[in-house]
Amino acid sequence: MTESHQAHQVEPLILGRRIRHHRNEAGLTLDQLGSLVGKPAPYLSLLENGRKEPRVSLVMDIAKALEVDVTDLLDLTPPTRRDALEIELIRAQETTLFDSLHLPAIKPSAKVDNQVLAHIVGLHEAIRAKSSLNSAGSTEVRQANGAVHEHLTAHDGYLREIEVAAREALDASGHSGDGPFSSRNLIDLAASFGFELMPIEDMPSFARSIIDTANKRIYIAQRNELRTRQARKAVLQTVAGFALGHETDPDLDTFLRQRMETAYFAAAVLAPEDAVVARLLVSKENHDIDVEDVKELFYLSYEMAAWRTANLLTRHLGIYCHLLVSDEIGAVVKGYGNDGAPVPRDEFGGMETQRLCRWWGARMTFDSQDRFATHHQYTDTPGGTYFCTTHIEAGREPAHAITLGVGFDDARWFRGRDTDNRETSSCPDPACCRAPSPDLARWSDTVIVSARSQARILGLMAPDPYPDLDMPEVLSVVASHS
Repeated sequence: MTESHQAHQVEPLILGRRIRHHRNEAGLTLDQLGSLVGKPAPYLSLLENGRKEPRVSLVMDIAKALEVDVTDLLDLTPPTRRDALEIELIRAQETTLFDSLHLPAIKPSAKVDNQVLAHIVGLHEAIRAKSSLNSAGSTEVRQANGAVHEHLTAHDGYLREIEVAAREALDASGHSGDGPFSSRNLIDLAASFGFELMPIEDMPSFARSIIDTANKRIYIAQRNELRTRQARKAVLQTVAGFALGHETDPDLDTFLRQRMETAYFAAAVLAPEDAVVARLLVSKENHDIDVEDVKELFYLSYEMAAWRTANLLTRHLGIYCHLLVSDEIGAVVKGYGNDGAPVPRDEFGGMETQRLCRWWGARMTFDSQDRFATHHQYTDTPGGTYFCTTHIEAGREPAHAITLGVGFDDARWFRGRDTDNRETSSCPDPACCRAPSPDLARWSDTVIVSARSQARILGLMAPDPYPDLDMPEVLSVVASHS
């Protein structure tokens, strides 16, 4: 094990506090310790405040100078209760939840006694608990989801910081950017973060991956030696947390944003920006843009290819668009749009769970003669005419339609623009498709529907957001492979 590898397994803030504790116990100043280990006092001050990560050789020199065992410095527990409180406060003030409060940070100086410090830390814990997934109600979830939509739309679907992180990940994996991302690239990328990739046969069905931080392993389900799309996506979304510096215990708003970012990162690695843009520019020149080409070129699912296309269309081709993933009754599962298409939204701007118009391509495709063929359609709406391409991915249960749409003027750049399929939607006017026609309305008072509600009731009653997650099973898997 290399020195740098060892250093990354130590929490810098705790290490610094343990060094400071033992230095004070030894009665040494920073200057005196510095002269013993060959480091200036300002450097050691940064080290003690968790702002520097030392090599293990330096930690060993410090341990020798302080006459303590090196394991006393590398212990993962704060040396005193005071240190534990200060560390908790520092960590709390580094979160996006704290940023959202718009409060000045408090430095845990000696002027703040333990009782006051414990009180402040307790308040932070209470705020975090109130903002967690466990305590979130539907209103809070919709509000947080709306914030994610607003963020993505404000950037026209393109997140530069994640593109940069994806490019760095590609370099680390040895991938040239051309063609599919291989299993070898995947293994090398995990190794660049210090992890070994371990496909196992006993992966719990509810888990996408399991990370064993002690043994530096990422467990994923054995799927044909990592050659499938789902295996690549699972690993990349796991690695994304490290690549993007995600918080490990986020509040609700941060959790949903991180969830979107991990999906974006995975797509950006599997379909590199430069390569996709080059393909799209050629396709635009030929008036032949189609998601299918991105899917085939980079061996992606249709949904991921559609998202990747939407990420880059506005930034690089000046084309505004909307993207919808919806089920057979038109309920939106995921969505994005910056082209003004009248996609229904909730009061916070989110599309998820909203019902699409009966006459939109996303729903008409389910009624087409060949539902698994690509469906092209023009739809006249109160806000203008839109062109869309919709595809239902075969083998996916439940079936989802993936729709990429643009305004009428931009239809000229897309394959399928010569379609004869054209519908008219007047939604949100109830008379369009939501209210029954007069000849059907007469049955309204005599019909009772018995809905399948058990799953929904259980979801509302669940004590946590992942009721299917069985932690004893997860830990059993990790123990059996350690």
